Amino acid sequence: MDVIVKPTPSLNGEIGALSSKNYTTRYLLAAALAEGTSTIHYPAHSEDSDAMRRCIRDLGAVLEEDDSKIVIQGFGSHPHDVRELNVGNAGAVLRFLMGVTALCPEVTFVNTYPDSLGKRPHDDLIDALGQLGVEVQHEQGRLPITIKGGQAKGGHIRVSGSVSSQYLSALLFVTPLLAEDSTIEVLNDLKSKVVIGQTLEVLEQAGIVIHASDDYMSFRVPGGQAYKPQTYTVQGDYPGSAAVLAAAAVTQSDVKILRLMEQSKQGERAIVDVLRMMEVPLTHENDVVHVQGNGTLKAVEFDGDAATDAVLAMVAAAVFAEGTSRFYNVENLRYKECDRITDYLNELRKAGANVEERQAEIIVHGRPEGVEGGVEINAHYDHRVIMALTVVGLRSKEPLRIRDAHHVAKSYPQYFDHLQALGASIQWVKE
Repeated sequence: MDVIVKPTPSLNGEIGALSSKNYTTRYLLAAALAEGTSTIHYPAHSEDSDAMRRCIRDLGAVLEEDDSKIVIQGFGSHPHDVRELNVGNAGAVLRFLMGVTALCPEVTFVNTYPDSLGKRPHDDLIDALGQLGVEVQHEQGRLPITIKGGQAKGGHIRVSGSVSSQYLSALLFVTPLLAEDSTIEVLNDLKSKVVIGQTLEVLEQAGIVIHASDDYMSFRVPGGQAYKPQTYTVQGDYPGSAAVLAAAAVTQSDVKILRLMEQSKQGERAIVDVLRMMEVPLTHENDVVHVQGNGTLKAVEFDGDAATDAVLAMVAAAVFAEGTSRFYNVENLRYKECDRITDYLNELRKAGANVEERQAEIIVHGRPEGVEGGVEINAHYDHRVIMALTVVGLRSKEPLRIRDAHHVAKSYPQYFDHLQALGASIQWVKE
């Protein structure tokens, strides 16, 4: 399905933030790895979290769910012997489970999204799993991937963090369950360090002990541990809310988003700070972000590594700012569902934005008067691109038609419903 986003001068109202996808997937996995019953309150519903639900069921977890919670009977350190797992287009789910299935005799992850996840490399994790004694069969680092585990052993593991922090998270989930102690050494750089903080937070809540260096470049993991059944509550999601906040910032608005914790470890909470730097009128009190936008924004410079999943929304807001904005240290955007630098900027140019790219930078020459729009643009099957392009459509002079916009459901199925509730003019059309 395509969506047509029409110019919308103002947004008004309040919505509750959707629940965090990142925390939901981690809590689901921690609950599955526990022997006993865990409860997760306010779990996210998205294609990614649904992929984790489906896969942990296949691996032996028993799930019961109602409108506000999910109860999980875990399989502990003994997942069922399954032949295939389908993670859909969920890269984080794939990588986390590549680690966990080191406990299984043989599992093949199938390739159902050859034009998206099927193109993404996983070599660094494959190499690290080899150091655990796990044989991995793969197509030049890509799906389909077969994990031949069952005999994994701890020890000294080196893993590159220069492409994704998800490889490290995968190791942090599985190594506590191995009989031997492990040390993990991160090579090169570590992208998205703040997300490792989220992984460590969840592991600590699950009763797992990990000794991390202050810079997250080395870890000591005692072996022979067990995940404890727990009760978890999922906080509101900043990455998805970033696009709604950007939409409020570029329009005349009076918008409140509830359930956004002020002290959250989500790096994308930086969207609030960036909008403040852009001189957008807003407050953040009692877990409520209140934007009273006037459509006037100032240019900004920002290190995007700590807030990877909010950068595209920040860029969308910067399209309408006075002056030139620069978002740097964002090369890992190239290794997502699409190349979120080249592919995204090509679509922004079609809409009339004045943008430049470097290998690890996005430069935006703002157009406070708005952009032309009136074109059909390709979102490259990427939920973050869809959301960010929608923000641009609200300030375009003519409507934008976004192809395959239904893929927003990967992380935020209610995104367009929420925008319409705030007054956005949006129309679904068949391709």
